[in-house]
Amino acid sequence: MSNGLADSPDAYDVEQTCWQLDPAYSRVEFQVPHFYGLITVKGRFERYQGTLDLRSEPAVQLTIEADSLDTNNTRRDKHLRSADFFDVANHPQIQFTSDSATPERDHLKVHGQLHAAGRTIPLQLDATLRRADGELEIEAITNADHRELGMTWSPLGILRTPSKLIISGRLVRQDAPAG
Repeated sequence: MSNGLADSPDAYDVEQTCWQLDPAYSRVEFQVPHFYGLITVKGRFERYQGTLDLRSEPAVQLTIEADSLDTNNTRRDKHLRSADFFDVANHPQIQFTSDSATPERDHLKVHGQLHAAGRTIPLQLDATLRRADGELEIEAITNADHRELGMTWSPLGILRTPSKLIISGRLVRQDAPAG
């Protein structure tokens, strides 16, 4: 693979190993324009698990416990967990599953499906991968239109789109390279 991670150091290792997102050194966050775009509501999810394994289908999986969202505002968090948004009582998990993951030097182009609140939307992202002490650092940022997930509650149109989704942190090795 001439333009893939094979051009990077230890590329074989990256492509032949299962990696798991380490929650102790990672973040899964979101940012949403609010109050007509004048402020940004920032939040994060506390419980999640994710894997990267370029040998398997799907190559990228992320599962988030929807009730673990935290915006540092208890009242807002309760509303975000309600049927107006994530509907955690009926849909306790948010999932991203890749349809394709293509390595290109220190990037990973990923196309997949985001499942939240009982709906699914296509999502694409460009993740940056870097070596760090035998592990991988990842940073992926993309935008999603939360209205397509049925999250349309917005009195007087104060909630704006798109929502920014951010995943950053460490991927740790889960198995030894095949060989």
